[in-house]
Amino acid sequence: MMTTKTRFARTTFLNFAICATGFICVLLLPIQLNAQETRQYNFCDGDNNRYSVSRRGRQLVTHSELKEKTLPSGRGVISVDGRQNGGVRVEGWDKNEVLVRACVQASADTEAQAREFAAQLRINTGNNQIFAEGPANVEERSWSVGYEVFVPRNASIALKTHNGGIGVTNVQGHTRFEALNGGVSLRLMGGSVRGQTTNGGLAIELDGDRWEGEGLDVHTTNGGVQMTIPANYSARLETATTNGSVRVDFPMTVQGRINKELAVTLGSGGATVRAVTTNGGVRVMHKGTE
Repeated sequence: MMTTKTRFARTTFLNFAICATGFICVLLLPIQLNAQETRQYNFCDGDNNRYSVSRRGRQLVTHSELKEKTLPSGRGVISVDGRQNGGVRVEGWDKNEVLVRACVQASADTEAQAREFAAQLRINTGNNQIFAEGPANVEERSWSVGYEVFVPRNASIALKTHNGGIGVTNVQGHTRFEALNGGVSLRLMGGSVRGQTTNGGLAIELDGDRWEGEGLDVHTTNGGVQMTIPANYSARLETATTNGSVRVDFPMTVQGRINKELAVTLGSGGATVRAVTTNGGVRVMHKGTE
């Protein structure tokens, strides 16, 4: 059974932009998928006020539909590619299966044309690889697909976006990511986390009393870093900026130039948690003081 709903829908992007001063501006991103069943969720659907979007002076109607599909967890790395326009959010859960939700958004001159254009999009989910295929975007029509994916907590994932943010919560396996234009949010993580974004900030929230696993090593070129750490956390904490400053909101004994870099053993030490930026500020704070 499949249902769809058309609105002059508001596009939401999981796109994190962090200013050079280190302040984080957070917007949310679109989510969509090709599947057996299509349902409407607030993160994909627009409100009751239909409206158009402007693309190079053209007034385009946007049709959005949310599809979902459940996949066996299987083995190997689960890969999600947002392609040209689309963000990715992944969350770990207790089930031994993968739930993919995809928000397809297609824009054209009329509602009927937008629906027809959306029907040409295909979401591939085979071989643990999730990505969309469709016609090229042109002046009179365009499309984007954003993803929300639920995976077993110990899953290994690889995420890639071009114009869209990445968010990962509660995944304890191997996490690899690469974003070009989009910020990255990492919450309640463990295992081995490695990745980078070119234009976007890093927002990292640690949980528990230590890092469980190999550690975290992430980098941004143009964007700030914000790290939130429990007061009783144990780890080797490293962060730095080339063009910016480092701000720590609680007392600690540090090595290096506190205004540019920070290397410190928290509590009894442990895995290395490292987040650095080239152009942007860094802020480190305790949980509850954001």
